[in-house]
Amino acid sequence: MTTTADDAAREKGAPSPEEAAQRAVLRATEHLLARQHPEGWWMGFAQCNMSYDAQDLFLRRFLGLLDEGVAAATGRWIRSRQSADGTWPIAPDGPGDLGITLQAYVALRLAGDRPDEDHMLRCAAWVREQGGVAAAPLTPLLWLAMLGRWSWDDLPEMPPEIIALPTWAPLNIYAFNSWGRQVIVALSVISAHRPVRPLPFGIDELFAPSGAPVRRPAPAGGWDGVFRRLNGVMRICLKGTPRAVRRAATSACTRWLIERQEADGSWGGVTPVTAFAVVALHLHGYPLDHPVLRTAMAFVEGSAAWPEDGVRKMETVQSPVWDTCLATAALADAGVSEDHPALVKAADWLLGRQTDRPGDWAVRQPGLVPGGWPFVFHNQTWPDNDDTALAVLALRRAAHPEPVRAGEAVDRAVRWSLGLQCKDGGWAGFEADVTSALPGKLPFLDIGDHCVDAPTADVTAHVVEMLVAVGLRDDPRTRRGVRWLLDHQEDSGAWYGRWGVNYLYGTGCVLPALAAAGIPGDHSAVRRAVTWLESVQNADGGWGEDWRSYTDPEVYAGRGPSTPSQTAWALIALLAAGERDSAPVRSGVHWLTERQTDAGSWRETAATGAIVPPTVAMNYENYRHVFPLTALGRYVRLCSHPAAVPAR
Repeated sequence: MTTTADDAAREKGAPSPEEAAQRAVLRATEHLLARQHPEGWWMGFAQCNMSYDAQDLFLRRFLGLLDEGVAAATGRWIRSRQSADGTWPIAPDGPGDLGITLQAYVALRLAGDRPDEDHMLRCAAWVREQGGVAAAPLTPLLWLAMLGRWSWDDLPEMPPEIIALPTWAPLNIYAFNSWGRQVIVALSVISAHRPVRPLPFGIDELFAPSGAPVRRPAPAGGWDGVFRRLNGVMRICLKGTPRAVRRAATSACTRWLIERQEADGSWGGVTPVTAFAVVALHLHGYPLDHPVLRTAMAFVEGSAAWPEDGVRKMETVQSPVWDTCLATAALADAGVSEDHPALVKAADWLLGRQTDRPGDWAVRQPGLVPGGWPFVFHNQTWPDNDDTALAVLALRRAAHPEPVRAGEAVDRAVRWSLGLQCKDGGWAGFEADVTSALPGKLPFLDIGDHCVDAPTADVTAHVVEMLVAVGLRDDPRTRRGVRWLLDHQEDSGAWYGRWGVNYLYGTGCVLPALAAAGIPGDHSAVRRAVTWLESVQNADGGWGEDWRSYTDPEVYAGRGPSTPSQTAWALIALLAAGERDSAPVRSGVHWLTERQTDAGSWRETAATGAIVPPTVAMNYENYRHVFPLTALGRYVRLCSHPAAVPAR
């Protein structure tokens, strides 16, 4: 008779995987319930890279609002995150990034650090080795131009007249994604003014040995060369633009921006987007005490956290709707009853966050009734399909005392998401069919193809899950979504993850959706995904994936140190595929249960969230709490009821 690892564990008195998971679920449930805000929402701190902390100081310096206390506290935070080689990375423990490192250095100078200090010397030397300021991406150069340390002549022209292009024109503002167009409009106003408010120090130490403050020449061919030549022609033409025309264009841009300011003073709930809008409006003549700018700066100030250790750190974007949906689902998966006060309160809060007026999506779907949810506290302009799908799934797992109200909200959400299905059958983040290749070739933003809004596997999977949950499994639109998912499986068997890192996240989203849609566990796509997941499991039993899988998937796809959230995604996928009793699942469960903290949660420092791959990673504090609970809760339920499938 063969002795299994589980039998051996029992002989030593250790709990079985199911028993260990049950204990972990109880502790994690108590921990998550204790984290709920009295109003009903959950939210963890969402940490991005240091460039946004630096840009907050740049904004305050530009506006004349920077005080020593803020600068010093921000400097302590930035300094604490510096790598040994003097750099700052996109994601924790990653290689240094030139744009982030350059901005962090200048911010530390604003905080009072001297260029002859050891950590600054190491940083400046590394920057020079990478080509210096002249090799930096566009965003830091824009800030340096505003702060008098880069020439506006060496930046691309962003004419405000772009606001007048009709929606059928190739490069109208609605050819960009939702938040990208807000940045473009704001930057076009800033570019028209070409402001210079110099820093009180030079940064010569950051230029390459040649010292020539010019961008490296683009190749003669390719889009870079085309737009460089076009930019030169445009600059000549724009010099002849009548002042009245330019003023009318910038006025149209600022009106457009003001119409999109949210109730909390922000633009889309995103701090860097709000910062550019503030600069644009201020340059156009709005004083800092104007209500528009006063509320905007109040939002920026509210995005800063002051931990007890005397540092100040910026939150690029807050995630209350997203976190609340995930927490509600995790608790339901853990066995918390649908009438539990925490779930009822969460459902009630979510109902109050559903959008009720048309946003930018209505430009292409003018007859569509609002009904989506945003990611943040306030964002009527661009709700998204991902949050909307998860909000519906969360509402269906809570017994709200007003079922008619909840049902009507769900109906509006479903109609709204169905109205945003793309022509190819998938769903994008915010709008439908914003997929032109041309905007990604422009030198306006540092995000390449991500300045549009193409369908993605993770979002499409969540919408498919939602549609199945409301009884539309056999609806032709749902089946088109399923077909899209099957058609977009990678050769490896995984799915690309746009909003989470990366193939582990995409696969963790898609397999539950396929199972819900009736795709059997023995389907070839499911089997290929299971094989891939098993092939990338780490020797310790967990799963992890490095952020660099976005740029080098051959090396990093599904590869990296094990993390709680990524291990949970792999388990969620395998459980949906019917692998409850497999050795990889038992090992993954063991990895999670062995690493649960005394408080009932898990530790995770890696950036497993993605805002703009491959340039903006995010560490969601709440991911370490919710996803392991979801995975273990589903495992326990399947062990107790083998015929069950993950509830939705």
